[in-house]
Amino acid sequence: MQICHAAIFAVAFELVAGSAALAADANHGAELAKRWCAACHVVSDDQKQAVADVPPFAAVARKPDFSPEKLAFFLLDPHPKMPNFPLSRAEAADIAAYIASLRK
Repeated sequence: MQICHAAIFAVAFELVAGSAALAADANHGAELAKRWCAACHVVSDDQKQAVADVPPFAAVARKPDFSPEKLAFFLLDPHPKMPNFPLSRAEAADIAAYIASLRK
């Protein structure tokens, strides 16, 4: 019986630890956005210039249908209006988490 409880505890711990490891990092997303996205998008309040017809990240975050998960998947798919950056799933999730943090 003790072995069963230990096994359940170990599985539960792995699930919680694994969830934490998969959590998106908005701070890392901000760094990536400043490096890769700022040439076209306004990615932060302190940025003054971007391409005129490209939405600022804050506007993207305020869209009624905005979802960090949807955005992360969008960033991983090739799309004609944007350059295709070789983002990992974690990097796409981090950028999406950063954009979500701009929602006001």
